Amino acid sequence: MNMNWINQHQKVAREDLVMFINACLSCTGQREFYNDGYGQRVSIDFLHDYILGNYRLLYTRTLAAGINHFNQMQIILKLLASGKHTLPEHRQEEGALITAALAGLPPQRGWEVLQQLRKRGINNRRSRAIARDYLQHRRDIHFDAIKYRSKLRAIASHAHLTLPGELGNFLFGKWKQQVYETELFETFRQAHYSAEAIYQLPFTVAEGLAAKHGIKREVFLSRIQDQMTLNEKLRLQTSAKGTEVEIDINLGRLPLTRLALYILSLPLNTRQQQWDIFNQALEKSAALTLKKSPLKPRRVAAVLDCSYSCSGSTEKHRRPLGVALAAHYLLKAASQAYQAFWTTPTNDPLLILPRGQTNLATPLLDALDWGADLVVIISDGWENDPPNGASEILRIYRHRLDPKQKTSIVHCNPVYNADDFSLHPLSPAVPTVGLRDAEDLPTMLGFARFAEGSASLTELEEYLAARVKQMLGR
Repeated sequence: MNMNWINQHQKVAREDLVMFINACLSCTGQREFYNDGYGQRVSIDFLHDYILGNYRLLYTRTLAAGINHFNQMQIILKLLASGKHTLPEHRQEEGALITAALAGLPPQRGWEVLQQLRKRGINNRRSRAIARDYLQHRRDIHFDAIKYRSKLRAIASHAHLTLPGELGNFLFGKWKQQVYETELFETFRQAHYSAEAIYQLPFTVAEGLAAKHGIKREVFLSRIQDQMTLNEKLRLQTSAKGTEVEIDINLGRLPLTRLALYILSLPLNTRQQQWDIFNQALEKSAALTLKKSPLKPRRVAAVLDCSYSCSGSTEKHRRPLGVALAAHYLLKAASQAYQAFWTTPTNDPLLILPRGQTNLATPLLDALDWGADLVVIISDGWENDPPNGASEILRIYRHRLDPKQKTSIVHCNPVYNADDFSLHPLSPAVPTVGLRDAEDLPTMLGFARFAEGSASLTELEEYLAARVKQMLGR
Protein backbone atom coordinates (compact mmCIF):
# COMPACT_ATOMS: atom_id res chain seq x y z
CA MET A 1 0.00 0.00 0.00
CA ASN A 2 2.84 2.35 0.87
CA MET A 3 4.63 1.51 -2.41
CA ASN A 4 1.45 2.19 -4.34
CA TRP A 5 1.20 5.59 -2.68
CA ILE A 6 4.83 6.37 -3.60
CA ASN A 7 4.25 5.35 -7.22
CA GLN A 8 1.11 7.47 -7.40
CA HIS A 9 2.93 10.44 -5.88
CA GLN A 10 5.73 10.14 -8.44
CA LYS A 11 3.21 9.86 -11.28
CA VAL A 12 1.46 13.06 -10.16
CA ALA A 13 4.78 14.87 -9.75
CA ARG A 14 5.91 13.85 -13.24
CA GLU A 15 2.62 14.97 -14.77
CA ASP A 16 2.79 18.29 -12.92
CA LEU A 17 6.31 18.99 -14.13
CA VAL A 18 5.62 17.97 -17.72
CA MET A 19 2.56 20.20 -17.73
CA PHE A 20 4.61 23.11 -16.35
CA ILE A 21 7.50 22.71 -18.80
CA ASN A 22 5.07 22.46 -21.71
CA ALA A 23 3.34 25.63 -20.54
CA CYS A 24 6.70 27.40 -20.24
CA LEU A 25 7.58 26.41 -23.78
CA SER A 26 4.53 28.02 -25.35
CA CYS A 27 2.92 30.60 -23.06
CA THR A 28 4.06 34.23 -23.14
CA GLY A 29 1.16 35.81 -21.23
CA GLN A 30 -0.21 37.31 -24.45
CA ARG A 31 -3.56 36.99 -26.16
CA GLU A 32 -4.08 33.87 -28.27
CA PHE A 33 -6.77 33.07 -30.82
CA TYR A 34 -8.93 31.29 -28.24
CA ASN A 35 -7.81 33.01 -24.99
CA ASP A 36 -7.37 36.63 -23.91
CA GLY A 37 -4.14 37.99 -22.44
CA TYR A 38 -5.50 38.38 -18.91
CA GLY A 39 -6.52 34.74 -18.72
CA GLN A 40 -3.12 33.67 -20.03
CA ARG A 41 -1.28 35.70 -17.39
CA VAL A 42 -3.46 34.55 -14.48
CA SER A 43 -3.21 30.91 -15.57
CA ILE A 44 0.57 30.81 -16.02
CA ASP A 45 1.18 32.77 -12.80
CA PHE A 46 -0.86 30.25 -10.82
CA LEU A 47 1.06 27.40 -12.41
CA HIS A 48 4.40 29.02 -11.50
CA ASP A 49 3.35 29.43 -7.86
CA TYR A 50 2.06 25.86 -7.66
CA ILE A 51 5.25 24.27 -9.02
CA LEU A 52 7.50 26.60 -7.00
CA GLY A 53 5.66 25.72 -3.79
CA ASN A 54 5.75 21.96 -4.34
CA TYR A 55 8.91 21.22 -6.36
CA ARG A 56 11.34 24.07 -5.80
CA LEU A 57 14.50 22.29 -6.99
CA LEU A 58 12.88 21.04 -10.19
CA TYR A 59 11.22 24.43 -10.68
CA THR A 60 14.70 25.98 -10.60
CA ARG A 61 16.11 23.39 -13.00
CA THR A 62 13.38 24.22 -15.49
CA LEU A 63 15.53 27.25 -16.32
CA ALA A 64 17.78 24.82 -18.20
CA ALA A 65 14.97 23.02 -20.07
CA GLY A 66 14.89 25.35 -23.08
CA ILE A 67 11.80 27.30 -22.00
CA ASN A 68 10.99 30.71 -23.49
CA HIS A 69 12.31 34.04 -22.22
CA PHE A 70 9.01 35.15 -20.68
CA ASN A 71 8.93 32.19 -18.31
CA GLN A 72 12.65 32.33 -17.57
CA MET A 73 12.09 35.89 -16.37
CA GLN A 74 9.19 34.81 -14.15
CA ILE A 75 11.19 31.97 -12.60
CA ILE A 76 14.16 34.23 -11.84
CA LEU A 77 11.94 36.82 -10.16
CA LYS A 78 10.00 34.27 -8.11
CA LEU A 79 13.17 32.52 -6.95
CA LEU A 80 14.80 35.79 -5.90
CA ALA A 81 11.65 36.84 -4.04
CA SER A 82 11.55 33.61 -2.04
CA GLY A 83 15.21 32.85 -1.38
CA LYS A 84 14.63 32.11 2.31
CA HIS A 85 12.85 28.89 1.30
CA THR A 86 15.89 27.53 -0.56
CA LEU A 87 17.47 24.54 1.15
CA PRO A 88 21.16 25.13 2.02
CA GLU A 89 22.32 22.21 -0.14
CA HIS A 90 20.58 23.69 -3.21
CA ARG A 91 21.49 27.34 -2.72
CA GLN A 92 24.68 27.28 -4.79
CA GLU A 93 23.06 25.55 -7.77
CA GLU A 94 20.03 27.84 -7.65
CA GLY A 95 22.22 30.94 -7.62
CA ALA A 96 24.34 29.62 -10.51
CA LEU A 97 21.26 28.84 -12.60
CA ILE A 98 19.74 32.27 -11.97
CA THR A 99 23.02 33.92 -12.96
CA ALA A 100 23.39 31.81 -16.12
CA ALA A 101 19.78 32.25 -17.19
CA LEU A 102 19.89 36.01 -16.64
CA ALA A 103 23.11 36.31 -18.64
CA GLY A 104 21.54 34.29 -21.47
CA LEU A 105 18.54 36.59 -21.86
CA PRO A 106 18.56 39.33 -24.52
CA PRO A 107 19.90 42.54 -22.89
CA GLN A 108 16.55 44.35 -22.85
CA ARG A 109 14.97 41.39 -21.02
CA GLY A 110 17.87 41.02 -18.61
CA TRP A 111 17.70 44.66 -17.56
CA GLU A 112 13.91 44.39 -17.34
CA VAL A 113 14.23 41.52 -14.83
CA LEU A 114 16.48 43.62 -12.63
CA GLN A 115 14.16 46.59 -12.90
CA GLN A 116 11.26 44.36 -11.87
CA LEU A 117 13.15 43.61 -8.64
CA ARG A 118 12.79 47.29 -7.79
CA LYS A 119 9.14 47.48 -8.80
CA ARG A 120 8.29 44.39 -6.73
CA GLY A 121 10.30 45.51 -3.71
CA ILE A 122 12.73 42.57 -3.87
CA ASN A 123 15.93 43.79 -2.24
CA ASN A 124 17.56 40.93 -0.36
CA ARG A 125 21.29 40.21 -0.30
CA ARG A 126 21.15 37.63 -3.07
CA SER A 127 19.17 39.86 -5.46
CA ARG A 128 21.71 42.65 -4.94
CA ALA A 129 24.56 40.22 -5.62
CA ILE A 130 22.84 39.00 -8.80
CA ALA A 131 22.41 42.60 -10.01
CA ARG A 132 26.06 43.38 -9.19
CA ASP A 133 27.37 40.32 -11.03
CA TYR A 134 25.17 40.97 -14.05
CA LEU A 135 26.52 44.51 -14.35
CA GLN A 136 30.13 43.41 -13.89
CA HIS A 137 29.93 40.71 -16.56
CA ARG A 138 28.22 42.75 -19.27
CA ARG A 139 30.47 42.76 -22.33
CA ASP A 140 29.92 46.46 -23.05
CA ILE A 141 28.44 48.15 -20.01
CA HIS A 142 29.04 51.60 -21.53
CA PHE A 143 26.82 50.72 -24.50
CA ASP A 144 24.16 49.38 -22.10
CA ALA A 145 24.40 52.57 -20.02
CA ILE A 146 23.54 54.59 -23.13
CA LYS A 147 20.78 52.33 -24.46
CA TYR A 148 19.14 51.35 -21.14
CA ARG A 149 20.08 54.43 -19.14
CA SER A 150 16.91 54.86 -17.07
CA LYS A 151 16.76 51.14 -16.21
CA LEU A 152 20.41 50.99 -15.24
CA ARG A 153 20.05 54.08 -13.08
CA ALA A 154 17.04 52.62 -11.26
CA ILE A 155 18.77 49.25 -10.76
CA ALA A 156 22.00 50.80 -9.46
CA SER A 157 20.06 52.90 -6.99
CA HIS A 158 17.84 50.03 -5.81
CA ALA A 159 20.69 47.53 -5.35
CA HIS A 160 23.14 50.12 -3.93
CA LEU A 161 25.72 49.23 -6.56
CA THR A 162 29.20 50.69 -6.65
CA LEU A 163 29.68 51.83 -10.25
CA PRO A 164 33.12 51.69 -11.89
CA GLY A 165 34.89 54.55 -13.67
CA GLU A 166 32.73 57.31 -15.10
CA LEU A 167 29.58 55.20 -15.03
CA GLY A 168 28.30 56.74 -11.80
CA ASN A 169 28.85 60.32 -13.01
CA PHE A 170 27.20 59.51 -16.33
CA LEU A 171 24.07 58.07 -14.72
CA PHE A 172 23.71 60.41 -11.74
CA GLY A 173 25.95 63.42 -12.40
CA LYS A 174 23.30 65.62 -14.04
CA TRP A 175 25.80 66.66 -16.73
CA LYS A 176 28.19 68.35 -14.28
CA GLN A 177 31.08 66.59 -16.00
CA GLN A 178 31.99 68.66 -19.06
CA VAL A 179 34.09 66.05 -20.86
CA TYR A 180 34.07 62.24 -20.55
CA GLU A 181 37.12 60.08 -21.11
CA THR A 182 34.85 57.20 -22.07
CA GLU A 183 34.40 57.67 -25.82
CA LEU A 184 30.76 56.56 -26.00
CA PHE A 185 29.74 58.77 -23.08
CA GLU A 186 31.45 61.74 -24.69
CA THR A 187 29.71 61.00 -28.00
CA PHE A 188 26.35 60.92 -26.21
CA ARG A 189 27.09 64.27 -24.56
CA GLN A 190 28.13 65.83 -27.85
CA ALA A 191 25.05 64.44 -29.63
CA HIS A 192 22.87 66.79 -27.59
CA TYR A 193 24.58 69.69 -29.35
CA SER A 194 25.89 68.17 -32.60
CA ALA A 195 23.65 66.40 -35.09
CA GLU A 196 26.63 64.60 -36.60
CA ALA A 197 27.48 62.80 -33.35
CA ILE A 198 24.15 60.97 -33.13
CA TYR A 199 25.18 58.51 -35.86
CA GLN A 200 27.68 56.92 -33.47
CA LEU A 201 24.97 56.07 -30.92
CA PRO A 202 22.63 53.07 -30.60
CA PHE A 203 19.65 53.47 -32.92
CA THR A 204 16.98 53.75 -30.20
CA VAL A 205 18.96 56.53 -28.49
CA ALA A 206 19.83 58.32 -31.70
CA GLU A 207 16.19 58.27 -32.87
CA GLY A 208 15.05 60.62 -30.12
CA LEU A 209 18.00 62.96 -30.61
CA ALA A 210 17.39 63.06 -34.36
CA ALA A 211 13.89 64.39 -33.71
CA LYS A 212 15.36 66.97 -31.32
CA HIS A 213 17.73 68.17 -34.05
CA GLY A 214 14.95 68.20 -36.65
CA ILE A 215 16.70 65.71 -38.96
CA LYS A 216 14.48 64.39 -41.75
CA ARG A 217 13.42 60.78 -41.27
CA GLU A 218 14.80 59.68 -44.64
CA VAL A 219 18.21 61.19 -43.97
CA PHE A 220 18.37 59.72 -40.48
CA LEU A 221 17.41 56.18 -41.55
CA SER A 222 19.85 56.13 -44.45
CA ARG A 223 22.81 57.10 -42.23
CA ILE A 224 22.04 55.24 -38.98
CA GLN A 225 21.81 51.71 -40.42
CA ASP A 226 25.25 50.63 -39.18
CA GLN A 227 24.02 51.13 -35.61
CA MET A 228 20.83 49.07 -36.05
CA THR A 229 20.35 45.52 -34.86
CA LEU A 230 18.75 42.99 -37.20
CA ASN A 231 15.43 43.22 -35.37
CA GLU A 232 15.51 47.01 -35.53
CA LYS A 233 16.13 46.89 -39.27
CA LEU A 234 13.26 44.48 -39.67
CA ARG A 235 10.94 46.69 -37.63
CA LEU A 236 11.99 49.77 -39.59
CA GLN A 237 11.15 48.20 -42.93
CA THR A 238 7.55 49.33 -42.58
CA SER A 239 8.30 52.93 -41.65
CA ALA A 240 10.79 53.21 -44.51
CA LYS A 241 8.22 52.19 -47.10
CA GLY A 242 7.15 54.97 -49.38
CA THR A 243 10.53 56.68 -49.02
CA GLU A 244 13.73 56.39 -51.04
CA VAL A 245 15.48 54.73 -48.12
CA GLU A 246 16.41 51.05 -48.46
CA ILE A 247 17.01 49.13 -45.25
CA ASP A 248 19.82 46.64 -45.87
CA ILE A 249 19.02 43.34 -44.13
CA ASN A 250 20.87 40.04 -44.29
CA LEU A 251 17.73 37.91 -44.00
CA GLY A 252 19.67 34.66 -43.66
CA ARG A 253 21.09 35.83 -40.31
CA LEU A 254 17.62 36.20 -38.78
CA PRO A 255 16.35 33.46 -36.43
CA LEU A 256 14.30 30.99 -38.45
CA THR A 257 10.88 31.60 -36.87
CA ARG A 258 11.40 35.36 -36.82
CA LEU A 259 12.23 35.26 -40.52
CA ALA A 260 9.17 33.14 -41.32
CA LEU A 261 6.91 35.57 -39.45
CA TYR A 262 8.41 38.51 -41.33
CA ILE A 263 7.81 36.84 -44.70
CA LEU A 264 4.22 35.95 -43.77
CA SER A 265 3.59 39.61 -42.86
CA LEU A 266 4.29 40.66 -46.46
CA PRO A 267 1.65 40.87 -49.22
CA LEU A 268 1.38 37.87 -51.54
CA ASN A 269 2.67 39.80 -54.54
CA THR A 270 5.82 40.76 -52.61
CA ARG A 271 6.37 37.14 -51.63
CA GLN A 272 5.95 36.09 -55.25
CA GLN A 273 8.28 38.75 -56.62
CA GLN A 274 11.05 38.00 -54.10
CA TRP A 275 10.42 34.26 -53.83
CA ASP A 276 14.01 33.25 -54.56
CA ILE A 277 15.41 35.67 -51.97
CA PHE A 278 13.02 34.53 -49.24
CA ASN A 279 13.43 30.84 -50.03
CA GLN A 280 17.22 31.05 -49.93
CA ALA A 281 17.11 33.03 -46.68
CA LEU A 282 14.89 30.42 -45.00
CA GLU A 283 17.13 27.60 -46.20
CA LYS A 284 20.24 29.41 -44.91
CA SER A 285 18.61 30.15 -41.55
CA ALA A 286 17.48 26.51 -41.23
CA ALA A 287 21.03 25.32 -41.96
CA LEU A 288 22.46 27.65 -39.29
CA THR A 289 19.88 26.37 -36.79
CA LEU A 290 20.87 22.76 -37.44
CA LYS A 291 24.53 23.59 -36.83
CA LYS A 292 23.62 24.74 -33.32
CA SER A 293 21.07 21.98 -32.66
CA PRO A 294 21.72 18.95 -34.90
CA LEU A 295 18.74 16.88 -36.01
CA LYS A 296 19.15 13.91 -38.38
CA PRO A 297 15.89 12.00 -38.84
CA ARG A 298 15.63 9.61 -41.78
CA ARG A 299 12.12 9.79 -43.26
CA VAL A 300 9.88 12.56 -41.92
CA ALA A 301 6.32 13.64 -42.65
CA ALA A 302 5.03 16.97 -41.30
CA VAL A 303 1.31 17.59 -40.79
CA LEU A 304 1.06 21.38 -40.75
CA ASP A 305 -1.95 23.42 -39.67
CA CYS A 306 -2.73 26.49 -41.79
CA SER A 307 -6.38 26.91 -40.74
CA TYR A 308 -7.85 30.30 -39.81
CA SER A 309 -7.02 29.88 -36.11
CA CYS A 310 -3.33 29.98 -37.12
CA SER A 311 -3.79 33.70 -37.77
CA GLY A 312 -3.13 34.01 -34.02
CA SER A 313 -4.03 37.28 -32.30
CA THR A 314 -3.23 40.97 -32.45
CA GLU A 315 -0.32 40.37 -30.05
CA LYS A 316 0.93 37.19 -31.72
CA HIS A 317 -0.06 37.80 -35.31
CA ARG A 318 0.23 34.62 -37.42
CA ARG A 319 2.59 33.07 -34.89
CA PRO A 320 1.23 29.48 -35.16
CA LEU A 321 1.48 29.68 -38.95
CA GLY A 322 4.98 31.15 -38.74
CA VAL A 323 6.11 28.27 -36.50
CA ALA A 324 4.66 25.77 -39.00
CA LEU A 325 6.41 27.41 -41.97
CA ALA A 326 9.73 27.60 -40.11
CA ALA A 327 9.43 23.97 -38.99
CA HIS A 328 8.74 22.97 -42.60
CA TYR A 329 12.09 24.41 -43.71
CA LEU A 330 13.92 23.00 -40.69
CA LEU A 331 12.63 19.44 -41.13
CA LYS A 332 13.20 19.62 -44.87
CA ALA A 333 16.84 20.59 -44.32
CA ALA A 334 17.40 17.96 -41.61
CA SER A 335 15.73 14.88 -43.14
CA GLN A 336 16.99 12.35 -45.65
CA ALA A 337 13.44 12.17 -47.05
CA TYR A 338 10.72 14.67 -46.27
CA GLN A 339 7.12 15.43 -47.20
CA ALA A 340 4.80 18.17 -45.93
CA PHE A 341 1.02 17.77 -45.66
CA TRP A 342 -0.90 21.01 -45.00
CA THR A 343 -4.50 21.23 -43.77
CA THR A 344 -5.18 23.28 -46.92
CA PRO A 345 -3.06 21.72 -49.68
CA THR A 346 -0.54 24.07 -51.27
CA ASN A 347 2.17 23.83 -53.90
CA ASP A 348 4.10 26.74 -52.40
CA PRO A 349 4.35 27.14 -48.60
CA LEU A 350 5.82 30.65 -49.01
CA LEU A 351 2.44 31.79 -50.33
CA ILE A 352 0.41 30.14 -47.56
CA LEU A 353 -2.43 32.02 -45.85
CA PRO A 354 -4.34 31.10 -42.66
CA ARG A 355 -7.78 30.06 -43.84
CA GLY A 356 -10.51 27.47 -43.55
CA GLN A 357 -11.49 24.90 -40.94
CA THR A 358 -8.98 22.67 -39.16
CA ASN A 359 -8.95 19.41 -41.09
CA LEU A 360 -6.07 17.42 -39.62
CA ALA A 361 -7.54 14.01 -40.41
CA THR A 362 -6.92 14.11 -44.19
CA PRO A 363 -3.26 15.24 -44.11
CA LEU A 364 -2.59 12.85 -41.22
CA LEU A 365 -3.90 9.89 -43.26
CA ASP A 366 -1.72 10.98 -46.18
CA ALA A 367 1.32 11.29 -43.92
CA LEU A 368 0.83 7.81 -42.42
CA ASP A 369 0.22 6.33 -45.88
CA TRP A 370 3.48 7.91 -47.13
CA GLY A 371 5.37 5.69 -44.69
CA ALA A 372 7.33 8.05 -42.48
CA ASP A 373 9.56 7.02 -39.59
CA LEU A 374 8.63 10.23 -37.80
CA VAL A 375 5.39 12.21 -38.10
CA VAL A 376 5.48 15.73 -36.66
CA ILE A 377 2.09 17.43 -36.26
CA ILE A 378 2.19 21.19 -35.72
CA SER A 379 -1.20 22.54 -34.73
CA ASP A 380 -3.08 24.28 -31.92
CA GLY A 381 -5.03 21.02 -31.57
CA TRP A 382 -8.51 22.46 -32.10
CA GLU A 383 -9.63 20.26 -34.99
CA ASN A 384 -13.20 20.79 -36.21
CA ASP A 385 -13.45 19.36 -39.74
CA PRO A 386 -14.48 16.79 -38.66
CA PRO A 387 -14.26 17.18 -34.87
CA ASN A 388 -11.87 14.63 -33.31
CA GLY A 389 -11.15 13.10 -36.72
CA ALA A 390 -7.37 13.02 -36.28
CA SER A 391 -7.80 11.89 -32.68
CA GLU A 392 -9.74 8.82 -33.78
CA ILE A 393 -7.23 8.04 -36.53
CA LEU A 394 -4.38 8.20 -34.04
CA ARG A 395 -6.23 5.96 -31.57
CA ILE A 396 -6.87 3.25 -34.16
CA TYR A 397 -3.41 3.53 -35.69
CA ARG A 398 -1.64 3.22 -32.35
CA HIS A 399 -3.75 0.38 -30.94
CA ARG A 400 -4.40 -1.71 -34.05
CA LEU A 401 -2.00 -0.86 -36.88
CA ASP A 402 1.19 0.13 -35.05
CA PRO A 403 1.00 -1.13 -31.45
CA LYS A 404 4.81 -1.45 -31.28
CA GLN A 405 5.15 2.23 -32.25
CA LYS A 406 7.53 1.70 -35.16
CA THR A 407 6.42 5.12 -36.40
CA SER A 408 7.11 7.96 -33.97
CA ILE A 409 4.33 10.56 -33.84
CA VAL A 410 4.66 13.85 -31.96
CA HIS A 411 2.16 16.70 -31.70
CA CYS A 412 3.88 20.08 -31.30
CA ASN A 413 1.53 22.80 -30.06
CA PRO A 414 2.60 26.47 -30.22
CA VAL A 415 -0.49 27.67 -28.29
CA TYR A 416 -1.03 27.54 -24.51
CA ASN A 417 -4.54 26.75 -23.31
CA ALA A 418 -5.15 28.93 -20.25
CA ASP A 419 -8.38 27.16 -19.24
CA ASP A 420 -6.74 23.94 -18.08
CA PHE A 421 -3.09 25.04 -17.65
CA SER A 422 -1.92 22.90 -20.55
CA LEU A 423 -1.67 22.49 -24.30
CA HIS A 424 -4.77 21.30 -26.11
CA PRO A 425 -3.90 17.68 -27.05
CA LEU A 426 -4.92 15.87 -30.21
CA SER A 427 -5.05 12.41 -28.71
CA PRO A 428 -3.91 10.48 -25.62
CA ALA A 429 -2.24 8.11 -28.08
CA VAL A 430 0.52 10.59 -28.96
CA PRO A 431 2.55 13.05 -26.85
CA THR A 432 1.85 16.79 -27.05
CA VAL A 433 4.74 19.18 -26.43
CA GLY A 434 4.93 22.98 -26.46
CA LEU A 435 6.79 24.69 -29.28
CA ARG A 436 7.43 28.42 -29.06
CA ASP A 437 9.93 28.54 -31.97
CA ALA A 438 10.74 26.05 -34.69
CA GLU A 439 14.38 26.29 -33.58
CA ASP A 440 13.39 24.41 -30.41
CA LEU A 441 12.13 21.40 -32.36
CA PRO A 442 15.24 19.20 -31.78
CA THR A 443 14.95 19.75 -28.03
CA MET A 444 11.21 19.13 -28.01
CA LEU A 445 11.48 15.85 -29.89
CA GLY A 446 13.81 14.69 -27.12
CA PHE A 447 11.36 15.88 -24.46
CA ALA A 448 8.39 14.13 -26.10
CA ARG A 449 8.97 10.84 -24.27
CA PHE A 450 8.22 12.58 -20.97
CA ALA A 451 5.00 14.06 -22.33
CA GLU A 452 4.04 10.62 -23.60
CA GLY A 453 4.12 9.24 -20.06
CA SER A 454 6.45 6.31 -20.73
CA ALA A 455 9.34 7.85 -18.76
CA SER A 456 9.45 7.94 -14.96
CA LEU A 457 9.91 10.88 -12.60
CA THR A 458 13.47 9.70 -11.98
CA GLU A 459 14.23 9.88 -15.71
CA LEU A 460 12.75 13.36 -15.88
CA GLU A 461 14.87 14.46 -12.93
CA GLU A 462 17.97 13.00 -14.60
CA TYR A 463 17.07 14.78 -17.84
CA LEU A 464 16.79 18.13 -16.06
CA ALA A 465 20.01 17.51 -14.11
CA ALA A 466 21.83 16.82 -17.40
CA ARG A 467 20.44 20.04 -18.89
CA VAL A 468 21.67 21.93 -15.83
CA LYS A 469 25.20 20.55 -16.29
CA GLN A 470 25.09 21.53 -19.94
CA MET A 471 23.88 25.05 -19.13
CA LEU A 472 26.49 25.58 -16.40
CA GLY A 473 29.28 23.97 -18.43
CA ARG A 474 30.05 21.34 -15.84
